Amino acid sequence: MRSRLTAAALAALLALTAAACGGDDGGTVSGGLVASDLERAAPTAPAGDVAVVAAGNNAFAAAAYALLAAQEQGNLVYSPASIRLALAMTYAGAKGQTAAEMAEVLRFDLQGEALHAAFNALDQALASRNRVEPTLDDGVERKVQLSIANALWGQEGFTFAPEFLDILAADYGAGMRIVDFVEATEAARQAINDWVAGETNDRITDLIPEGVLSEMTRLVLTNAVYLDATWSSIFEKDATYDALFFLIDGSEVTVPTMHQQSFFPYAAGDGWQAVELPYVGEELAMLFLVPDAGRFAAVEGMLADGLLDEVVAGLEGAEVSLALPKFEFRFKSSVADLLKAMGMPTAFDPDAADFSGMSAEAALFISDVIHEAFIKVDEEGTEAAAATAVIMDLTAAPGEIIPLAVDRPFLFSLYDRETGEILFLGRVLNPAG
Repeated sequence: MRSRLTAAALAALLALTAAACGGDDGGTVSGGLVASDLERAAPTAPAGDVAVVAAGNNAFAAAAYALLAAQEQGNLVYSPASIRLALAMTYAGAKGQTAAEMAEVLRFDLQGEALHAAFNALDQALASRNRVEPTLDDGVERKVQLSIANALWGQEGFTFAPEFLDILAADYGAGMRIVDFVEATEAARQAINDWVAGETNDRITDLIPEGVLSEMTRLVLTNAVYLDATWSSIFEKDATYDALFFLIDGSEVTVPTMHQQSFFPYAAGDGWQAVELPYVGEELAMLFLVPDAGRFAAVEGMLADGLLDEVVAGLEGAEVSLALPKFEFRFKSSVADLLKAMGMPTAFDPDAADFSGMSAEAALFISDVIHEAFIKVDEEGTEAAAATAVIMDLTAAPGEIIPLAVDRPFLFSLYDRETGEILFLGRVLNPAG
């Protein structure tokens, strides 16, 4: 298990079920662990392939956001990287029309091993962002810790395809823990939830609720990504005070608002302003996109047309006098209907889904996909957590000081600056919750 981090976390979980158990283990068994004989592969994918995977993630992020924003009210945060990585592991066992639809919706623009190798390289590139800076007089520990961990939980005695286990071992670093969903369903559920809770610093404590797993479950895949990031330029706590925030309906709330004047990447366009706040090391950053008053819906609607790429491309250093509200909230929803609407209904059809690449023993289909995310922004940095459960059942000019008061609804994107990979995407309509 990789080291526990104390701030941002996202976890993805896939529960796969089939009809029967029995057969051999499909790999090496050691101390309750079934594993392919393959070691985690070195990140050898070409940089161009990694860029394709990251670009696909961002295209999926924008398309999914449009549907989520339309069906949900209020604040929104989700992790496209979590959803997509979870489904990439599922895709490793998909065949035929099921695989074709998943590739289209998830923007998997590479084929076969090239895709999984690129995910592997991107994963390890993100893990390299870790750093700890010297502690200054203020006593704040300045660091970025980013880690991705994967694990599988399989039914004892059930046969899993060696080729499937090989991909998960080599490209996702995942071995399989043996549990008994048939005779000890609750114990298996608790073991998985305990793993997720430990890997997310107890931000996700009950990912799999009672009644989701059953004696029909045969496989659960878990993914956890951790981020503990301090702002490169932290906000002084004594510069935080209550200020007005104007809601879309014209009403207002009073919220704790942070203030600082500093040199930040900044851009402005038709109906919006944007500022990017890097974390220490300057490799990860959070982008705040602030529509002008009365323009939120119009600007939000432009995300699907590539507005975030336009904003990032237009960022230039500027002296910004920034007022930013502190915020903390959680979002949870089934995204099964969203994925169907985006174009992958076959994976959810018990009569048509084809996940035969996972096991030849029984047919599998996705019955639900549940996503939960949490985010907290304060003076020192960002804390975030997300979890995805895929349930499968049987059958500006330098020198000018630019004022930017984020006192109205805004959008945000937490992303890796080198690859462009969006880790979290969302909106704040009311920072008071």
